Amino acid sequence: MKNKILIWITLAIALVAVIVVIFLNQSQVDVEIAEEHQQTPSIEGQPILGEADAPVTVIEFGDYKCPSCKAWDETVFPLLKEEYIDTGIVNFVHINTPFHGEESILAALASESMWHQNEDDFWEYHKEIYQNQPPTQQHDEPWITQEKLIDIASSINSDINLEQLANDIENESYMDNVLIDMELVEEFGVTQTPTIMVNHYQLNNPFEYEHLVRLIEMEE
Repeated sequence: MKNKILIWITLAIALVAVIVVIFLNQSQVDVEIAEEHQQTPSIEGQPILGEADAPVTVIEFGDYKCPSCKAWDETVFPLLKEEYIDTGIVNFVHINTPFHGEESILAALASESMWHQNEDDFWEYHKEIYQNQPPTQQHDEPWITQEKLIDIASSINSDINLEQLANDIENESYMDNVLIDMELVEEFGVTQTPTIMVNHYQLNNPFEYEHLVRLIEMEE
């Protein structure tokens, strides 16, 4: 009887040891792929795509003038949308990160106006601004103007009030919203675009889709 008890105790200790090793290995990998913050950025008032009560929030700190943001939107985002946003596991949030000066702020103001005017059209507009970026070699040349942003909006098949959009851009109607975004950029130490967060984890490499998936599945 004592031998059986000893065997069970030994097996239990071994099992606990295995679990601890797995946990430590998991934590180490997570450190390698992401930085952990104390909290998830506040998404109150932010553009959200997907189910509001989804268990996982993926946040893009993005700049409409940033070529890497366009590349991420064309390569990683479609996979994320199909596999996790459309299935209700993830909701996706865009936070304006205007690192490229006046043009970035203009685009941010336009996108905020669009979100407040018509939430359904926002994501199409978001995509089209990226699509209208010039080739990478012309990255530093000015191209975002009020006229261009209105033209992009007019290309979307919807009932967007273009006059209202123009007034919002010209009068900086949603500058307070952009400033809130900029405060989040500073609070979470964002230094490059795109920066991608999964709840309170910040990916070290936003283009490693496997790492993004791992964090999502760990958090759901």
